[in-house]
Amino acid sequence: MTSAVPRTRKSAPVRVARTIVDADIHPHAPVTSIRPRLPQEHRERWDLFASRVPGPPEIYPRVRNSGFRLDSWPATGAPGSDLQMVRDQLLDEFDIDHGVLIPLQGHQWGAEEPRYSAALCRALNDWQAEEWLAQEPRLRGSVTISIEAPDLAAEEIRRRADDPRFVQVLLSTGGELGFGRRRYWPIYEAAAEAGLPVAAHTGGLEQHRGAGWPSFYLEEHVWNGNTMAALMMSLLTEGVFAEYPELQVICVEGGIAWAGPLMWALDDSWAQLRADVPHLTRPPSEYVRDHFWFTTQPIEEPDDPADLATALDHTGLGDRIMFASDYPHWDFDSPRHAPRLFPAALREAVMGANACRLFGLPEREVTA
Repeated sequence: MTSAVPRTRKSAPVRVARTIVDADIHPHAPVTSIRPRLPQEHRERWDLFASRVPGPPEIYPRVRNSGFRLDSWPATGAPGSDLQMVRDQLLDEFDIDHGVLIPLQGHQWGAEEPRYSAALCRALNDWQAEEWLAQEPRLRGSVTISIEAPDLAAEEIRRRADDPRFVQVLLSTGGELGFGRRRYWPIYEAAAEAGLPVAAHTGGLEQHRGAGWPSFYLEEHVWNGNTMAALMMSLLTEGVFAEYPELQVICVEGGIAWAGPLMWALDDSWAQLRADVPHLTRPPSEYVRDHFWFTTQPIEEPDDPADLATALDHTGLGDRIMFASDYPHWDFDSPRHAPRLFPAALREAVMGANACRLFGLPEREVTA
């Protein structure tokens, strides 16, 4: 761990005309905040065993500085654990209207023993609500759930359904089975009932099923879209959207450009194999355009920006792409730089309007 970088107060940013929503901010809950929120039996289990599932920095291949920005370490604790630092380095510095919290601890804790998992995720949600959402009105939360115990996950979703500060349900891209399987349907039923989208974020228990474990960080980092594409196909082919036609799914931190070719391939094969998936009554690409959203980090960045514009045009998803910074990770995308990657006609929607529409958030009032 690097030494903390002294914080300096910056002057107030110049207001920009467009609304800015950051759809991927990673807070980190300190053990001292989670342990007291656990029931006694689970507190004792935490003291004895902690978590059996390693967190992202502990998974091989390791990343330098645990994968965080060098300047994101607070004086004490991990990056993302200091709310004021998040304000200084992100919300205030870039004049962000709304930010969505995605606590990655939910991935590892969601795969613990069912009742222990449910207790950990409930404590993590309480921590978000009490120590972050109550203190910073610009932030919104993700409902973390016991992913491998869908009945308990559904209970937690319903418990949070009436709190408008929680705007999505957090899923990983790696589970014990493909996430389209009926085992996981109670999660989607509860999310659809609550009117909450499911945000599938890269990572989880099994991150590289089928392709084997990567030897290099480059290998892992570049092809996270592989697991995202597998999740998309599982949800489509297993009939999740036929059962829950209102359900919306956000692909977080898995790239975007791969979606167009995948949609072409799905439509082409579906035309020949419709008897195999009778619940898909329309071309798969239509389901993708009706049910899936994407975040921009990490966005593919070809040498010629026109190539990215072409790739996005092929997806037909320009109204379903949302800006994400991935703060406080090393590959953080600045809200000042990101708009330049997109065609001018998409920038306002990508930087905020699309997210406001999905999450029901107010857009910035522009004064003359």
